[in-house]
Amino acid sequence: MKFILDNWILISIALASGALLLWPMLQGAATAGVSPAGAVQLMNREKAVVVDVCEANEYAAGHVTGSKNVPLSTLETKLTGVVKNKAVPVILVCQSGARSARAVMIAKKLGYDNAQSLGGGLAAWKEANLPVEKSAA
Repeated sequence: MKFILDNWILISIALASGALLLWPMLQGAATAGVSPAGAVQLMNREKAVVVDVCEANEYAAGHVTGSKNVPLSTLETKLTGVVKNKAVPVILVCQSGARSARAVMIAKKLGYDNAQSLGGGLAAWKEANLPVEKSAA
């Protein structure tokens, strides 16, 4: 006990530096989402449903092949009509991954425990050379 009292400053610095070293890893794990390759596996093996949370004009400009468009602003009211089975994995997609991360919180609140964001969004999907389709606006 005397050691701790005599060296409390050193112990505090060690704990703070350890926490600062771990912070980026913990932050990245919380926001990363599923990779494009992981999303393809979920789609093929577990019949995951891909929901694009972009606005209609962004969706028309390009989206994951086979995805359904439910803009983030209407997600809370329309998701249950688009994805009826709450046990099925749901992959939420937007342009960069920021809106889809918010959409995951909404989906989980609605009972979709297998909801995940596509890490990096549509940009990461395109970078992985995966199929994108366009639709009439």
